[in-house]
Amino acid sequence: MNSRSLLTRTASRRLLRPVTDLIDQRIDRRIRTAAAAQATERDRLKDAVETMKQHQLTVELLLGPRGRGLSRIVAQGPLGRLHTEVAALVGDREAAERNVAAAYRLLIAMESLGVGRIAGGTMNICGKLGAIPLLAPPNDEVLEIGTLYGMFSAGLVRMLERDGRSPSVTIVDPFAGVQLQPGTAERPDPTGAPVDEHAVRTNLALTGPAGATARIQRGYSADPETRAAVSDRRYGVVVIDGDHSATGVAADLEWAERIAAPGAVVVLDDYGDAKWPGVEDALDKHLAGTTRFTFLGKAAHSAFLRAA
Repeated sequence: MNSRSLLTRTASRRLLRPVTDLIDQRIDRRIRTAAAAQATERDRLKDAVETMKQHQLTVELLLGPRGRGLSRIVAQGPLGRLHTEVAALVGDREAAERNVAAAYRLLIAMESLGVGRIAGGTMNICGKLGAIPLLAPPNDEVLEIGTLYGMFSAGLVRMLERDGRSPSVTIVDPFAGVQLQPGTAERPDPTGAPVDEHAVRTNLALTGPAGATARIQRGYSADPETRAAVSDRRYGVVVIDGDHSATGVAADLEWAERIAAPGAVVVLDDYGDAKWPGVEDALDKHLAGTTRFTFLGKAAHSAFLRAA
C-alpha cells in the first residue's frame, strides 16, 4: 500500500467520522428507546397481572367455595344447558333465560346477607328457582320438605312474588343441628352456622311479610304427627329435598300424592345425581305404578312433576 492510498484512507476516515458517530448515536438512542419501551411494557403487564389477581381474589371471596363448600362461579357450558332444560320445561326460552338470571342474582344476594347457605349446586338452585314460577302453580301454597337454612324457600318466595303471586310457605325439617342424610357422616356445615330453626327464621325474614309468616313444622316428613300438622291444605308447589334414600323418597312421594293440589308442581331434588341413586330409583318406581303425577322433565338434577 503506497503512502497516497494510506493518506486517502486516513483522510476518508477523518471525513466520515462525524457521519459514523451520528449513526452510532442514533443506533444507541434507538436501542435505549426500545429498552425503555420494553421496560415500560413489562411494568404495564406486571401492573395488569397484579390488578387481575386482585380482581380474581375479589371474585373468589364473593363467589368462591370458601365458607360454603362449593363455588358459585358460572361457566358458559352449564349455563347454556340449564337455559335449554328450563326452556324445554316451560316452553319459553326468553322467559327461561330471564328467570335463571334473576335466580342467580338472588342466590348470591341471599348467601351474602343470610345465615348459612342454599344447599345444592348453582345450576341446580337456579333451575328450580327459575322454573317453578314459570310452570304456573295452581295456588300459592308452598311446601318444602327438608330446608337446611331456609334460604331456598326464601328465594322461592321472592321469585314467586316477582311473578305477581302471594306465596304462603310451610317447611318441614327435623332441625338436627347438621344436615342429615342416611349413609353420610354427620359433620359441621362448611359455613360454620348451626342448622336450626332460628337460622331459618332469620333467612325467611329477608323476604319480608311472606317469609316472616312462614309456617315451620319441626319433625321428619315420615312421622304421622308431622304430616298431620301440615296436611290441612292442598299445596300448589311441593319441593321434596329431605331423606335421599330410596325408602325416604318413596315415602315423601306417597305423601305428596295426597297433599298436592290439582295441577300442582312437584319438584324432586337431586334426581339423576350419581351421589344419590335412591332418588331416581324411587321416582322411576313411583311413576311406574298408579300415580297422579306426570313427569314434565328435569333440569340440573331436579325432576319436575305435574299433579293431575
